[in-house]
Amino acid sequence: MRAVMQNIAVVLTEPRYSENIGAAARCCKNMGIRDLILVRPQNLEMEKVLKMATHEAADVVNAMRVFDDLLNALAEFQYAVGTTARIGRQRAITHTPRQMAEKVAGISQENRVALVFGSEKYGLTNEDLRLCHAVVNIPTADFSSINLAQSVMIICYEIFVYDLEMNIHIPKQASILELEGLFKHLETLFLRIGLIRPENPEYWMGNVRKSLARLHLTSKDVKIARGFCRQMLWALGQKEGLERLGQKD
Repeated sequence: MRAVMQNIAVVLTEPRYSENIGAAARCCKNMGIRDLILVRPQNLEMEKVLKMATHEAADVVNAMRVFDDLLNALAEFQYAVGTTARIGRQRAITHTPRQMAEKVAGISQENRVALVFGSEKYGLTNEDLRLCHAVVNIPTADFSSINLAQSVMIICYEIFVYDLEMNIHIPKQASILELEGLFKHLETLFLRIGLIRPENPEYWMGNVRKSLARLHLTSKDVKIARGFCRQMLWALGQKEGLERLGQKD
């Protein structure tokens, strides 16, 4: 079973050079990806983009969409893969490119997948990576910096050639926008009951995000979980109100 390339998009976050955008569009065309998305591009010059993309990939460039915010760019997708050259405590790598390809091949059958790449200078921020279900690092020797378009080609190629030995059915998942709503609800609830520390809630929520990402939650699952959060927050509010009344008496 091969990945459904039509369900996959390449997302370039704050790309600095128009030539790299054009080269990435050419990579998309080579690997059968039609959807190229830009988030806050720097110095976007369409003439340079089209020249590097060549005539063959002009359709990818002409259909390109531009967003001011990564969350809005990912809102319609059910799964996002972030890429990073930097590895650290808050950048735990979850997949190699080949492991990622296996995951995406199954998920893309019924879900839209975004492959997210950072700027040539800074890469993706920790905040950007929190929106991603998986984080991929391309192994290198002594020099870890890879050109943006080269990174796009390596990741897309791994997905394009991967052939699952058995059919894996992963139903349509909740969108990233729906999941972010759930995470905000959970964070509010956890802060209220003292489960996470208010000084750095995102750090503690990181484990929650990773755990829930492995569950492939559907839209119905998210609605049920958010309903639970709402009821708990309402009950806590009622209890606090009664306690305040008791203190006044």
